[in-house]
Amino acid sequence: MADQRALDAVARIERALARIETAANRPPPPPPAPEESDSYRRLRDAHDALRRQVAGAIGQIDGLIREGEAR
Repeated sequence: MADQRALDAVARIERALARIETAANRPPPPPPAPEESDSYRRLRDAHDALRRQVAGAIGQIDGLIREGEAR
């Protein structure tokens, strides 16, 4: 009876160690998203506007290339 209790305790310890190893090998959670400050929002808005301008310019260049190829 004492041998079985010792074996059960060893089995519980092994399961606990397996859970610890699994948790230790998990990647860390991502950091929380920063709160948007006014300066961050302005920077993001400027970035988005610039992205739209660049996309428009690329579209114009593509149009000019198509026109040149059609000739």
